Amino acid sequence: MIASGQYDWVGERKIGHIEGIAPGAEFHRRKQVKRNNLHRDTMRGISWLVDRDGSDVADAIVLHGGYDDDKDDWTSVRYTGASPDKDKYKDGGVPKLRCSQSWAYQDNAALKRSYERGHPIRVIRGWKGDSRYSPIGCYRYDGLYEITEIRTALSKWPAPDGTPVEICQFDLKRLPDERQDPTSMERQIADLLHQQEELDAPQDQLEAAEDESEEETAEGPPEGEKFPKVRAARIQRLVRDAGVARNVKNLHGGECQACGLRLVGPDERPYSEGAHIRPLGKPHWGPDVEPNVLCLCPNCHVRLDIGAIVIEDDWSITVRAGAPGGNLLPKLTMRKKHKVHLDYVRYHRKWWIEKSDLNQE
Repeated sequence: MIASGQYDWVGERKIGHIEGIAPGAEFHRRKQVKRNNLHRDTMRGISWLVDRDGSDVADAIVLHGGYDDDKDDWTSVRYTGASPDKDKYKDGGVPKLRCSQSWAYQDNAALKRSYERGHPIRVIRGWKGDSRYSPIGCYRYDGLYEITEIRTALSKWPAPDGTPVEICQFDLKRLPDERQDPTSMERQIADLLHQQEELDAPQDQLEAAEDESEEETAEGPPEGEKFPKVRAARIQRLVRDAGVARNVKNLHGGECQACGLRLVGPDERPYSEGAHIRPLGKPHWGPDVEPNVLCLCPNCHVRLDIGAIVIEDDWSITVRAGAPGGNLLPKLTMRKKHKVHLDYVRYHRKWWIEKSDLNQE
């Protein structure tokens, strides 16, 4: 993999991040995705450009209700290559192939070449993708992924005449958060946070940080927490949380999904919080996507985070600690466009039930 920051512009787009567009950025139409240099056109799944040696390399893919052979697990993706339009058809709205795919086809060859050269790929998810990770009625840039493996595989579906169909298959893995390069605006925020941390930190902590910095220069990264990594994680949360949480809160008009409370300030603007059902970061590694976020008032947000309430499969709310009943609704308030996914609800419930069982032993 080429080191961060070493990608040069090639035409109107480039390999890697696009300056000014952070992971989590959302776009209503493919035209906007193209206009912001994230993808080459408005229809194809694989985007490519010309590398320094004149050959085509891929720079982005779109996940938007593709083939049945595709698989999306957020941090890892299994992606089916491309075919000419004449080789494709739809059966019940599901894309299928009339014949096998070819590695010589321009899009597949470009994506294969990016694998061979270690180029990262921008992943853009649309609303027709996996319901666990899809945005609400738009397209979302979800950061950089590396292609870890490619293969020729057999499709789940044969051709219309029953002939087995071979597909070009790609495995991708999302780069760690610290490798998701912040934009120039985020770097300015990071610098300000760094300055504030230095002002707030005790002198002995600053001296320890300086010692670690010297040690890292001489012998590589030492064990323990590093300030830059912490700052990078904070910046990513600031950027991603803003867009995802704002979408969910707007859909609910700032009304708490658990108790129905709608807090309004003197400016007549509602206040609510975006609460992740499966928490972000270690050890949960929940994704920062709309199906994993609830619109809650501050009290219900805390209740959810500490396991005082859990949500059942029928969306009813169970009080596990604190004052029973109270102002909670019998069931979580739902909106047609905001589809909370049961996988996250089940994870949250199982985590807190097992945690309670361990505490009682």
